[in-house]
Amino acid sequence: MKKLFLGIIIATTFMACKKQDSPLPTTSETEIAKDSLGTTSDLPSQLPELKENEIAELLKTKDNDTLYITNFFATWCGPCMIEIPHFKEEMEKLKNEKVKFTFVSVDQRDDWETKVKEFGNIQGLNQNIVLFDMYQASPDFASKNTQQWKGDAIPFTRMSKGQKVDETVGTLSKEDIRKKIQSFQ
Repeated sequence: MKKLFLGIIIATTFMACKKQDSPLPTTSETEIAKDSLGTTSDLPSQLPELKENEIAELLKTKDNDTLYITNFFATWCGPCMIEIPHFKEEMEKLKNEKVKFTFVSVDQRDDWETKVKEFGNIQGLNQNIVLFDMYQASPDFASKNTQQWKGDAIPFTRMSKGQKVDETVGTLSKEDIRKKIQSFQ
């Protein structure tokens, strides 16, 4: 039964993340995190792996005035790669605000130290990326911890501030991200 469920999740995820007509950002279009001297800044040597209960805690609403933006992605997911630069733009605009961006990689464990870490280095996001082995998650993990997501497609974005929550399964445009963030202010 678990194998059937896992097969359905993988198949659905591939369908949700099929190649788009929009080009993926290239290295020339991205920025590598650099310090004021122009050298690569101190990046974590290892991205943190969170267990199912820690991801569940991350997704809980919190009774404070911070906006939490959590995005589930994978490096092989074209739509995910298209929307992440838009999140980066908002991160820069909101760097002095009470906003916390977390990118949850659901890549296979074999890709964590290579593809995910390289992606984080290139995008300058390693401080915001956590690793989650979705293949080891309980079958009802997503439905127990989110309102709309069943864990069957990425990207998935959850924004919350206090008790207000906004969830989106699928790619968000630059304008969608901006409007959703503004709805929390």
